[in-house]
Amino acid sequence: MEDLDLKEIFNMFWSRKTYIIIITLIFIIIGSLYSYLYVTPRYKAYTTLVLATSSTEDTETTTESITTTDISLNNNLVATYSELIKSKTVLRQVISNLGINKSEDTLKNNVSVSAVKSTQLIQINVTDSDPYQAKIIANEVAKVFINEVTAKFYGMNNVHIVDEAEEESLPYNINHTKDIMMFSFIGLVIACIYVLIANMLDTTVKNKEDVERKLGLTVLEMIPNCNFDELPKPIKKGGRR
Repeated sequence: MEDLDLKEIFNMFWSRKTYIIIITLIFIIIGSLYSYLYVTPRYKAYTTLVLATSSTEDTETTTESITTTDISLNNNLVATYSELIKSKTVLRQVISNLGINKSEDTLKNNVSVSAVKSTQLIQINVTDSDPYQAKIIANEVAKVFINEVTAKFYGMNNVHIVDEAEEESLPYNINHTKDIMMFSFIGLVIACIYVLIANMLDTTVKNKEDVERKLGLTVLEMIPNCNFDELPKPIKKGGRR
């Protein structure tokens, strides 16, 4: 019985394979158009900061070593600094310095800050439709934060740039292969659902198995279909006199 059920399911899908292929191809085309034409490329640039020392002396001339107190203080400041980087004070100064046509809210949505786990590193990420602008904004945010916030509010020189942002050549939000595969999978699922629904609504009798299953009767004989148009025409003998 189990083999018969699997065979029926296979035959059900196989009989409508044309519909499955067409629906899947339609979704592949839609996925290609969406990925290549609809999605706006966005680029990401990031710069990394490190909380190194709380000494107020020039880091190039100081010979003091980092103490346990410095490390403990810096660990406590990581979360605070992460929030201050996206503050209005920093963003307004960045907009003013670069002369970019962006509002504070727009820029804030494009800037994300994350603290690297179990370290004293802070990563500033900036997304933009222009890769060059993403780079200069990320670098400027880091510089403004170091010059305007840490020095003004805390009076400490404990933040330094580890990696400056670089211009990315590839957008981070576009993956053509992934998009097309996703849409083709959706198309295949919808095609299978269509086949199941169509089979449930189809009450026609196609073969003797349908008769035996629906009526509970045993088929003794079957009459084959006959196309009389394809039968050879009888040859007329004789002719008109």
